[in-house]
Amino acid sequence: MFQDNPLLAQLKQQIQETLPKKEGTIKATEKGFGFLEVDNKTSFFIPPPYMKKCVHGDKVIAIIRTEKDREVAEPEELIEQGLTRFIARVKLFKGRLNVVPDHPQLKKLQLKAKAKKGLNPETLKEGDWVVAHIVQHPLKGDNGFLAQISEKITDADDKIAPWWVTLAQNDLPNSEPEGIDDWKINDDADLERIDMTHVPFVTIDGESTKDMDDALYAKKKENGDFELTIAIADPTAYISPDDAMDKVARERGFTIYLPGRNIPMLPRDLADNLCSLIENEVRPALCCTVTVSKDGVIGDDINFFAANIKSHARLAYDNVSDWLETGVSEKWQPSEEIAAIVSDLHQFAQARSAWRSANAVVFPDRPDYRFELSEDNDVVAIHADMRRSANKLVEESMISANICAGRILKESFNQGVFNCHSGFKAEKLTDVLELVNPEAETPFTEEQIVSLEGFATLRRWLGSLDNSYYDNRIRKFQAYSEISNEPAPHYAMGLDIYATWTSPIRKYGDMINHRMLKAHILGKAPIQTPDETIGDELALHRRHHGMAERNVGDWLYARTLANAPVEETRFQAEIFDINRAGMRVRLLENGAAAFIPGSLILNNKERIECNGDMGTVSIDKEMVYKLGDVLEVVLSEVNQENRNLVAKPTQVFADLPSEPETTNETEA
Repeated sequence: MFQDNPLLAQLKQQIQETLPKKEGTIKATEKGFGFLEVDNKTSFFIPPPYMKKCVHGDKVIAIIRTEKDREVAEPEELIEQGLTRFIARVKLFKGRLNVVPDHPQLKKLQLKAKAKKGLNPETLKEGDWVVAHIVQHPLKGDNGFLAQISEKITDADDKIAPWWVTLAQNDLPNSEPEGIDDWKINDDADLERIDMTHVPFVTIDGESTKDMDDALYAKKKENGDFELTIAIADPTAYISPDDAMDKVARERGFTIYLPGRNIPMLPRDLADNLCSLIENEVRPALCCTVTVSKDGVIGDDINFFAANIKSHARLAYDNVSDWLETGVSEKWQPSEEIAAIVSDLHQFAQARSAWRSANAVVFPDRPDYRFELSEDNDVVAIHADMRRSANKLVEESMISANICAGRILKESFNQGVFNCHSGFKAEKLTDVLELVNPEAETPFTEEQIVSLEGFATLRRWLGSLDNSYYDNRIRKFQAYSEISNEPAPHYAMGLDIYATWTSPIRKYGDMINHRMLKAHILGKAPIQTPDETIGDELALHRRHHGMAERNVGDWLYARTLANAPVEETRFQAEIFDINRAGMRVRLLENGAAAFIPGSLILNNKERIECNGDMGTVSIDKEMVYKLGDVLEVVLSEVNQENRNLVAKPTQVFADLPSEPETTNETEA
């Protein structure tokens, strides 16, 4: 009876205006209540009725009041929506359209929904995957939430869902760009292409690779030095900076590599055919020749040129590795000419690897995990592929080629697309020295580790230790790698310059560098230079692609390992992260990541401590696990909805012996 009373409304408003307010971010829970997180140390409880005004991630201003002797927050004003565009599943409630967001914190949230104009709601069935947008929000004055479905991704039971849903979630394309009927080479009229079709280049790739973008040739000289020639596919022969296809390539940034499939940056008729360095087919290429000494030093005689080349042999990694490592391959026997080239390439790679091990930074060998899929998109097997001799041969060739490009772009233009890394974060230098110099036993100083040479020396020292504990800890103190339009060192590789140009079919930044290298060849101004935004653009693409790859992988791991908890399958796992809640491990057999809560190590908060700063887990103040340790685990839960794995160690920690009871007997 008082709800329309203006005096009461005014009084309520006056009371609210006197109450304190806080700005923060909403954190939802599965139990209906939530929290207003003001900062790292301050949060306020939000009762379930107030949570109906907001969703997880909303940035709000809330009234802080006391209810039942407890401070609670009531969201009052929306600053920024936490949920705008999202992936959801269709939920039909009494025949009415609803959606449930596909998000760990929002699985219990069911929103009323409508289909956008042009999308027939009758085509939407229970569980279908859709893209939706919040179009009404209670804190905007609307009467409840309303979502609009803008796109159907796929059916509820479609086995392709992990790929299509993940791509939609990251707003990425799920097909190749549309090509054109008649591709034509449109080189600069002054660009001369040298006929190199007689040179016996070889390509070394995976068995199923179609977009072959690099071909190699090496010849060992009498003095033991090597003449290395790298030929790279040349899509910029067909695509100019002002072409529509160039805009598409820039918008995509990279070819998207997902478990079991890829989404090319360029149309497949270009990437897999016209530009691919197919055996015995003449192809335009951008080439670099350089002398590498027998000690692995890259010479100053770097020569870039345009050419027409022909691959004389399409080789596969495993076959070449078998031949190099054992002298024979069951599937491949090289001709005398090809055998000599592969042997010289191998010796060159060994020289470069030795030089980098002594003077730069070489990353430790880790397997690449590969999903083998059936035609129905079921996981047949997960392979752990180690980097073998042929992989390392190609890797050393590409690194050498990219060093050469970096030098030329720096000398000729002082700009290009450079891969950079600045070493340690400035604010973490003290932490680094405290970690590696606890008692000033190692010869590292702040002045030294801020230099490229000193950083590389420290990384090499870490690599020489018999465990990866310090290496894992120190990674948290390092800056992120960047893409820059100005030359700068790459500390993480231990190199003073690095500019990739060896994958222009797959990387837009490499296309820009191709155009600049052609300008160097011609002695002209480049027809395209990288603007100041390109680095951030490419880094964002790379981050989204990495997230998509991990998300699809998590989905497939959850499907594949669904029965592991029941079967009590045992896995060897390496600890790669520790926080106060527990530790994250990687299953070495298949590459899956799993979380081990502290309670599954020992269900006694008084006795266990998970220390994220130190990277250790202690029981009764004694360290039992640390970063880099390998332990045996079993999976205790595989959550199909959230696509995550929970594991526990097989090692059982004993209970503390109970203290003997004391008795007070008195003599009669």
